[in-house]
Amino acid sequence: MSRHVAIVTDSTAYLPARTMERHGITAVPLTVVLGDRALEEGTEISTRSLAQALQKRRPVTTSRPSPELFAETYRRIAESGVDGIVSLHLSAELSGTHDAAVVAAREAAVPVRVVDTGMIAMALGFCALAAAEAAETGGTVDEAVTAAEKRAAATSAYFYVDTLDYLRRGGRIGAAQALFGSALAVKPLLQLTEGRIEPLEKVRTASRAIARLEEIVADRAGTAPVDIAVHHLAAPDRASALADRLRKRVPGLADLHVSEVGAVIGAHTGPGLLGVVVSSR
Repeated sequence: MSRHVAIVTDSTAYLPARTMERHGITAVPLTVVLGDRALEEGTEISTRSLAQALQKRRPVTTSRPSPELFAETYRRIAESGVDGIVSLHLSAELSGTHDAAVVAAREAAVPVRVVDTGMIAMALGFCALAAAEAAETGGTVDEAVTAAEKRAAATSAYFYVDTLDYLRRGGRIGAAQALFGSALAVKPLLQLTEGRIEPLEKVRTASRAIARLEEIVADRAGTAPVDIAVHHLAAPDRASALADRLRKRVPGLADLHVSEVGAVIGAHTGPGLLGVVVSSR
C-alpha cells in the first residue's frame, strides 16, 4: 500500500466493490441473523433472500461485527506498512459497530481513529470516499478525519418506506413514531437527523410520497455541485425512474449512484424502500 493512512468502513456503506478497490477502502461486514443462521452481509446473504424472508415474516435480526473481527482487520492493515488507520462507521445511534471498533482500536499496532459519522448507506460511503481521497493526496490521519466529518456535515439522507413496521420491530424507531405511519394508511417519509431515523412527513399514497421525496431532494440539492445516491430494496424500477427524474431536476449533479441496499439496512426497512442521499461537494 503506497499511502500512509488506510481507510476502513463497514458493509453498510454500500460502496461499489470497484470503488473500494480503486481507493483502497476496507469494509468490515455486519451480520444478518436469519432464523438460526448468522450470515455476513455482502458475501453470505443476498438482498433477494432477505426480501423473501421478510415477506414470509421469518425472524430477521442484525448484529454488529465483533471487536475480534475489527482487531484482525486492523492487524492485517498495519502489517501492510501504514502509519495510521481511519475507521468510519454507521451511526452509533443505530448500531454497536462503532463501539466494537473502539474496543479493537485500543490494541492496534498503529494509531486508529474511530469515527461515528452519524450516517448510513451511501451517506456513510461518501464520508469514506472523502477520507480516502484525502489520504491519497498525502493527508494525515487528522486530515482524513476532517475530510470525512466535513462531508458528513454536508450530507442529507431521506427515505420512503411502505411501512414503519420493520423499523419498529428492529427498535430503530419507537412505538409512538410508528403510529406516524399507521393512521389512515399514510405513507411515511423519513430523514436521518443527528444519527437517528426520524419522521419527516406523511403522505396519503405511495405515488405522492415518492413525488414528494423527489421534490425534497431537488430542493436540498439546489444548484451547487452535489453527489446523489438512490437506494432501494426490491424496487429497482421505482429507483431507476426516480434517478432519471433527478438527473433532469438537479442542475449541479456530479455523480449519481443507483444501488440496492444490503441485507442489514434492508432488514430494518423492508421491501419497497426508496432512499436518497444528497451530498454537497
